[in-house]
Amino acid sequence: MTTSRTAEQAKQPATANPATQATLSPALTFLLAAGTGLSVAALYYSQPLLGVLAGDLHASGRQIGWIPTLTQLGYAFGLLLLAPLGDRFDRRNIILIKSVILCAALVLTGFAPGLAVLMGASLVVGLFATVAQDIVPAAATLAPPEHRGKAVGTVMTGLLMGILLSRVASGFIAEHFGWRAVFLAAAVSIALMTIVLARGLPRFAPTTTQAYPALLRSLGHLWVAHRRLRLAAFGQGLLALGFSAFWSTLAVMLHGAPFHMGSAVAGSFGLAGAAGALAAPFAGRLADRRGPEWVTRLAAAITVVSFATMLAMPLLSTGAQLALLALATVGFDLGVQASLISHQSIVFGLEPPARSRLNAILMTSVFIGMAAGGFFGAQALAGWGWTGVVGVAMLASLVALGVRIHAAKVRDH
Repeated sequence: MTTSRTAEQAKQPATANPATQATLSPALTFLLAAGTGLSVAALYYSQPLLGVLAGDLHASGRQIGWIPTLTQLGYAFGLLLLAPLGDRFDRRNIILIKSVILCAALVLTGFAPGLAVLMGASLVVGLFATVAQDIVPAAATLAPPEHRGKAVGTVMTGLLMGILLSRVASGFIAEHFGWRAVFLAAAVSIALMTIVLARGLPRFAPTTTQAYPALLRSLGHLWVAHRRLRLAAFGQGLLALGFSAFWSTLAVMLHGAPFHMGSAVAGSFGLAGAAGALAAPFAGRLADRRGPEWVTRLAAAITVVSFATMLAMPLLSTGAQLALLALATVGFDLGVQASLISHQSIVFGLEPPARSRLNAILMTSVFIGMAAGGFFGAQALAGWGWTGVVGVAMLASLVALGVRIHAAKVRDH
């Protein structure tokens, strides 16, 4: 194997990992999925509230736009700087500590007296919402190898459900109880999650003794050492670009002609996306049976076809366009989620002692893809309308399919 792996194995503690003796029961799997969804949802609660926040805090649109930006930046830094700690320390302790800090940050957000405090709290929320990316490697470690795809698929379904449904819940709570209630309710959900996780999670022995600076440097070593990691990161990042281009522009498109619909309708499309997410655990089982490489190609192809069907929307009546949009949303959300599950199955098998770092690298590529998708989606919508957005998403997915076809022809060093 590679020099990187040899060095990593030399730094492993001699003790066995007690987590390998634990059973990943259906109840624990559900707990991990719920914890992942509730944690990642904290990133998106603010997005439907920006107009209300601007008015209540007397802030300009440009100023209030920093709230979701700082949350996402915090998440990106947290992936790179905090997620690797799961390999160095007991992952159970990492999860619980980060959950407590996330809960406190959400409370601070709910009671923020002004914009400056709200911005600072949003950054902290992003940093510690990365607890979601500590839970996923925990599930991969607890699951037996022959069922790892199924376990990761179930937990990642929780994550995507959190992303898709957080905006719906946020808008509903804010409309009836005010924007502060959104974050205080989120804090309560994280507090309850932390208590249950403290009772249900087993302990995980560290898989490396590397000091923190060396742990961060090893991210680069892992990137260089594993070609399959690089291909997974490129492929999933491209699919995330198309995913983000769609979701970041959908509300604007539905607001204009011929639909003239409000943000509540745009949020309801999250339910269609959730339907695709609920089907994604089957992709994990399929990855266990047929291999994750095969599933990544199938998932990318489904995503390409789903986006391609949207090109027919201008030819249809308004009602038919909405129906097609909902069906395509189910399709591409299923494809993106199935691909992510399979890519995680691939990278988690590359170097088990480095699972937290491997996942951090993969999810950083997803974040970069989503950020790029938001930018290119907005530019395409302004320049070419909704057809331009669909074209960007379809092209990115098509390139991702090409990456996965190429990956079938290569193997790791």
